[in-house]
Amino acid sequence: MTRNRLAAIDIGTNSIRCIVVEVTNTGKFRVLDDEKATVRLGEGLAASGKIGSAAWDRALAALSRMKKIVDGYGVKAMEAVATSAVRKAANGSDFIAAIAERIGLRVAVIGGEEEAELAALSVRNHFDLEGVRYAMIDIGGGSLEVVTALGSHIEEIYSLELGAVFLTDTFITGDPAKRTDLQKLRKHVREALKAAFAGERAPVQCLVGSGGTITSIAAMVMAMRKEEYGSIHRYEVLRSEVVHLLAMLERKDLKGRREVPGLNPDRADIILAGVTVVDELMRFFDANLLRVNERGIREGLILRGLRTHGLLPPAGEPGSWRTAVLDFARSCHADEEHALQVAKLALMMFDALDSVYRLGEESRRLLEAAALLHDVGYFISYSSHHKHSYHLIRHGDIFGFTPRERELIANIARYHRKALPKKKHEPYQRLAEPDRLLVSRLGGILRLADGLDRRRNSQVSGVNCSLGEGTFIVTLQSCGEASVELFGGKLKGDLFEEAFRKKLLLAAEQAG
Repeated sequence: MTRNRLAAIDIGTNSIRCIVVEVTNTGKFRVLDDEKATVRLGEGLAASGKIGSAAWDRALAALSRMKKIVDGYGVKAMEAVATSAVRKAANGSDFIAAIAERIGLRVAVIGGEEEAELAALSVRNHFDLEGVRYAMIDIGGGSLEVVTALGSHIEEIYSLELGAVFLTDTFITGDPAKRTDLQKLRKHVREALKAAFAGERAPVQCLVGSGGTITSIAAMVMAMRKEEYGSIHRYEVLRSEVVHLLAMLERKDLKGRREVPGLNPDRADIILAGVTVVDELMRFFDANLLRVNERGIREGLILRGLRTHGLLPPAGEPGSWRTAVLDFARSCHADEEHALQVAKLALMMFDALDSVYRLGEESRRLLEAAALLHDVGYFISYSSHHKHSYHLIRHGDIFGFTPRERELIANIARYHRKALPKKKHEPYQRLAEPDRLLVSRLGGILRLADGLDRRRNSQVSGVNCSLGEGTFIVTLQSCGEASVELFGGKLKGDLFEEAFRKKLLLAAEQAG
C-alpha cells in the first residue's frame, strides 16, 4: 500500500470514471491514471424505471477492470460513488449489492446536493473566482447540478432531472430529431429551471461547467475556431457559439452528428439534449461566458479524500494566478530574483506603452506571467532553454489561465532570446493573427527587459520611458555604471523595434 495514493470512482448515468492520484512533496497531487468507460447505465431507465441487464453487465465489467487497475497502484484509500441513475432505479440497491459481492467494491449512492458540492470543490481548485458571481453546473446523464456562488461563498445548491440521457430518452423520438420534440424538450428545460429558481435571481458573470456535455461543447467549438491548445481545461465558450453550435447539431441526423469535429461519436445521440440545457442555462442566468472544468465530480472526491486522510491542508482562501506561477517557477528551480527583476522592468515599459497602444489588463497579466516563467526551460537544459520553456509552460497545469492564455504565455516566453518569430515556427503560426501580433509585442518587451538584467544582479532599479513619434526612449535608473545592461538591451531590442515599429533608444543615469 502506498501512503500517498488515492483513487476515486464516479458511477454516472452515461459513463463511469476512475482516477488515481499521488500527492507530491510540494503538497499538490498529480494524476497517475484516468480511466473512462461509457456504459449507459441509464439506458431505458426513463421508461422501465430499472437498470437494464445489458447496462448492468457493462457496468460490472468496467468496474471490475477499474478495481484491478486501482489495486495495481496500491492506493491508501478509494472512494466510489453512484449518482442519478442508481438513485432513481428501482433495482439500484440490488446493483450496489452486486458490485460489493462480485467485485469487492463498496459504493455510496450520493444525492444531488452532494454531487454539486463535489463539483464545486473541483471548480475552486482550478479557477480564480474571487469577487465573481457565477453558477457552477455539472451535467450528467441523469441529472443537472447547479451551484450559485459569490467568490468562495456558496449561495444555493440545486439538483434537477435534466441529464442528457434522461432528456433524450424522454423527448427525442426520431432521427433526425423532430422539431416538435425539440420544442417540447426546450419548453420542459425552461419550465424546470423557472420552477427550481422561484423568485428573483441576480444575473451571473459566467457559468463554470463540468461533465461530458460541457467538454464536448468545448471540443467542438475549439474545432470550429480551428484552435489547437492541447487541452480544453479552463477553455472559454461564448453564448453565441453555443447558439450556433446547437443550430448546426439540430440540422443533422445521428450519422451527421457523429462526424462533427470535436464530438466523440459515442455522445452523438445525447448531445442535442445536453447542449439545449446549456443554451437554456445561459439564457436563464443571462450569462455570456461558459468556462470549462474538465475534472468535475471525481476530482472533488479526490480532494475530499485527500483532506480526510490529512494529505492536503484544509481548504483555505482561493489561490491566485501569481502564486501559482511562482510555485511553478520554483518547481523548475528558476532564478527567482532574476525573474522578478525582469517582470518589474517589463511591466514598467508595458505601462508606458499601454497609454498609447491600449494593450489592456489581460495582456499585462500575460506579460508578467511570461516574465516570471521565461527561464523555466533551464530545468531541462541551458541549450535551447527558450524552447524548453515553451513546452513546459504549454503543458503545465497553471491555476488561473485558459488554454489560450497558457499558449500565449508559452509563446511570449519562447521569444525572450534567440530567433524572432518566423513562418516556420508552427506554434506561433497556429495562433490567430491578433494573437501573433500580441505575442510579438509582449515578447519584444520581455526580450528587452531580459537584456536589461544581463548581469542578473538587479543593477537597474527602474526605467523612465518616453514614447515619441518614431522612437521609444528608455532611460535606465542604476545604482552604478550600467554599460553591460545598455549593451544587453541594445542586443535584445530587435523584436521590440519590429513589433512596435519604433526605434529604441537606450540611455542610463545613476540614481541619486
